[in-house]
Amino acid sequence: MRHWLVTLALAALAAPLAAAAPPQLTPTATEAPFTFEEAMIPMRDGVKLHTVILRPKGATGPLPILFQRGPYGSPDAAPGRVPNSWAPLVRDGYIFVFQDMRGRFTSEGGPFTLSTEVKTGKGAVDEATDAYDSIDWLVKNVRPNNGKVGMWGVSYPGFTAAIALAKPHPALKATSPQAAWIDYWKNDDLHRWGAMRLTYASDWVNSLQADKTNDGIDLYDRYDTYDWFLHAGSPDAIERKYFKGRVPRYREMIEHPDYDEHWKKQVWSNALGKTTVPTLNVAGYWDQEDPWGSWKIWEKQRANDPNKLALMVAGPWAHGSWQSPANSLGRIPFGVDSGTQFVEQIEAPFFAYWLHGTGTKPDFALKSFQSGSWQWKTYQTYPLANAQATSLYLHGDGSLSFTAPAAGEACRDYVSDPARPVPFRPRPMSATYATPDWRWWEAEDQRFVDDRPDVLSYVSAPLESDLIVTGEVTAKLMASTSGTDSDFVVKLIDVFPENYEKAPTALGAYAKGLNGYELPIAMEIRRGRYLKSFEQATPLVPDQVTAWDFPLRDHDHVFKKGHRIMVQVQSSWFPVIDRNPQTFVPNIYKAKPGDYRKATQRVCSGSAVTLPVVR
Repeated sequence: MRHWLVTLALAALAAPLAAAAPPQLTPTATEAPFTFEEAMIPMRDGVKLHTVILRPKGATGPLPILFQRGPYGSPDAAPGRVPNSWAPLVRDGYIFVFQDMRGRFTSEGGPFTLSTEVKTGKGAVDEATDAYDSIDWLVKNVRPNNGKVGMWGVSYPGFTAAIALAKPHPALKATSPQAAWIDYWKNDDLHRWGAMRLTYASDWVNSLQADKTNDGIDLYDRYDTYDWFLHAGSPDAIERKYFKGRVPRYREMIEHPDYDEHWKKQVWSNALGKTTVPTLNVAGYWDQEDPWGSWKIWEKQRANDPNKLALMVAGPWAHGSWQSPANSLGRIPFGVDSGTQFVEQIEAPFFAYWLHGTGTKPDFALKSFQSGSWQWKTYQTYPLANAQATSLYLHGDGSLSFTAPAAGEACRDYVSDPARPVPFRPRPMSATYATPDWRWWEAEDQRFVDDRPDVLSYVSAPLESDLIVTGEVTAKLMASTSGTDSDFVVKLIDVFPENYEKAPTALGAYAKGLNGYELPIAMEIRRGRYLKSFEQATPLVPDQVTAWDFPLRDHDHVFKKGHRIMVQVQSSWFPVIDRNPQTFVPNIYKAKPGDYRKATQRVCSGSAVTLPVVR
């Protein structure tokens, strides 16, 4: 979620602009297509926020405003050419406005807290009131405008576009939260169901709070960050040695390990009422940062949406990749530029209808670029009426089938060692944003771990026909541990045929071929201490088989004929997730070296993944 991953529109301002502008706005060698203005907009508490206003040159008449707020910095000059992802919007005509959130760059206030709380009471200020006050100033002072404002953005700007809905200004006529989030503890940026996203907290929160710009505290003195985190110790040890209080949200994570009021008050979506602002929610099925929040915003909006204003778009995209040409899933090409199609055929018409009054009203519930078939699907209702929840069972012999296990089927076991945790991507690992490997780690070929003794693989026979899965995927493990705390990770994988493509022969290409590729479709972790309650951690009973439920999110995927389905089970996912010591301690983030112990894990009969199979 750093500035160059947030939204390709804003990133284009900082990078060389290679996209050609539309004919009516083609700049000369000395003239940019926008004018550039800066303003310090006052909020209700007197704090002023730095704001950049880009007006299209040559425009006549009032235009709507497209407004984006974020913590990653605003443009310091007008772009010399129209950024690629803006081209359809520029053709329709908008005044583009960017704002630095309070406590960031040259905006006043701070320190920057990453707070998502919607506050109440006289004089309360939060991100929703800052959006309201800014829109109020813009429609009154940026002339000429037509009195209509849209908000849009990816990642943190996506969140700010969403939280504006908690206290919407009357001029806010459309918004598109893309890769937004609602609950810091349950999923997305900081945790996965209470398990700390260790690398992301260490890199992302660090970059936002160590100073007012995107510079953070340097951490890594080892080439392999897996090795660095393994030697650094617990999250508390990292905080005491490296951050030393300079990254307050990281410290808060350590001091509030459970789902207490500190985290519950951050769930801003509780403030949403009746859906009154047209909303285009966007999510990537392979978003490595925020795959969950936009779905939950849409779910919350649909609960009170009599005019069907809340829409959803999803596709086989990494974080924000839908804002650029997107014709591959990591190393897997699919030959359709779904990103450009999204911008031109969905995003731009959405804003054109609600802010310009042109075109036709969007009438879908969900538009999904379906993986596997690599085709756009339009669903008028969701969940699909013809999607039947179907259990895919894990068997004691390592097979996977739709046939329920026989009575007395044996368990499978492995030893989980915190001193040698399962890596979440191939080693050596770069830092979070240092290489493209981070961007596509959720689509990484899982063969890099499937021969480890602490990873169980369950594999189906080759499919005799296409299997279409559209909707919410879940899993249940019947599992035990010899320890008093533990993690389990479940991965649903599409295994490509051994003859999927002609074997590549170039140097190094054979090992990166797609024959036998193990493509993750859904992956999630659960932490044992929170099986009974998120609010109160409790130890596990050693060797007692317990039900572990895994929400694996919404997906739209076709397992093609001849492919196999695989489920992998493991007990560490390092260092994207902090290590579980496998010994119950009151605060897991303050575990001592002696608390980290080996444990024997068992996966038993009754374990299954439930797929919404389209009949």
